Amino acid sequence: MAIWISFGTLTLTLALLLASAVADDDVLVLTETNFEKEVGQDRGALVEFYAPWCGHCKKLAPEYEKLGSSFKKAKSVLIGKVDCDEHKSLCSKYGVSGYPTIQWFPKGSLEPKKYEGARTAEALAEFVNTEGGTNVKLAVIPSSVVVLTPETFDQIVLDETKDVLVEFYAPWCGHCKHLAPIYEKLASVYRLDEGVVIANLDADKYKDLAEKYGVSGYPTLKFFPKGNKAGEDYDGGRELDDFVKFINDKSGTSRDSKGQLTSEAGIVASLDALVKEFLSAANDERKQILSQMEEEVAKLTGSSARYGKVYLKAAKSILDKGADYAKNEIERLQRMLEKSISPVKADEFIIKKNILSTFTA
Repeated sequence: MAIWISFGTLTLTLALLLASAVADDDVLVLTETNFEKEVGQDRGALVEFYAPWCGHCKKLAPEYEKLGSSFKKAKSVLIGKVDCDEHKSLCSKYGVSGYPTIQWFPKGSLEPKKYEGARTAEALAEFVNTEGGTNVKLAVIPSSVVVLTPETFDQIVLDETKDVLVEFYAPWCGHCKHLAPIYEKLASVYRLDEGVVIANLDADKYKDLAEKYGVSGYPTLKFFPKGNKAGEDYDGGRELDDFVKFINDKSGTSRDSKGQLTSEAGIVASLDALVKEFLSAANDERKQILSQMEEEVAKLTGSSARYGKVYLKAAKSILDKGADYAKNEIERLQRMLEKSISPVKADEFIIKKNILSTFTA
């Protein structure tokens, strides 16, 4: 079992690493190895030289990603970036002494022109269109954050079937502006989880409602779990990984910061114990253990009940088709996951694969 799971996980990890080496949110990741293969060739290039720890770079990041998304289909223009902590000599070669430094490389040239304009997606797009001879309009990226009002607050936040994280913010608040792109990514991570809502409320506009929940500073984050609609303060870190860990711990979800389901998704501890008995039992004893599994699944509720049905189907298929069923089905699902499929289907296949992995020996 351990060898196959490791191989499946390794395959998926390598695929993700390969994808991230080529592009990061539609911005090409440039390195000492690929820089001159991509820049100075048959298209103009806008390149951001940045450092991961730089506050101004973090502030620019969502604007630059929006720019990259907008220009990803423009064949005559490249939007790229270089991590100067990793590629110091490359940044030094192009005279980078502060972060972020943004430079335009004309088509066929490695002699850059420094960008001195505003660090907004709008200003950058205007500059690239002028220099590159394009006429690209900024992409409108739909938000996954649920916008609350006094009319919708109770219906959404006090819904006993949902775990709801609420940001109380003010439009003029600098800390709120810094949090906004992180919060948007968090909402995107959980957009397929029906039991989780990532929401916000303009507390400057709706002061009475904010005061009702004790909001005195911005941003204030409160979590309203299924079992406590009085709300509880969120006092954790404000990076994406901090929020994802919090939601996973509180809501029983299994997502990573890219929105992918982890290897824990779909696993039900009480059924895992019975799977171990099932695998070690002789064929004539397995039907009795299957009956115990059916009794256990009947006690489950919510998403666990759905996962329980997958356990039962796997056990019955192994009885009917033999011990290799789980391994063969996992391989089939992995092939499907490597194709272009919808996020909903990907979730379904990952959960099935995780559960089937408990049946491999």
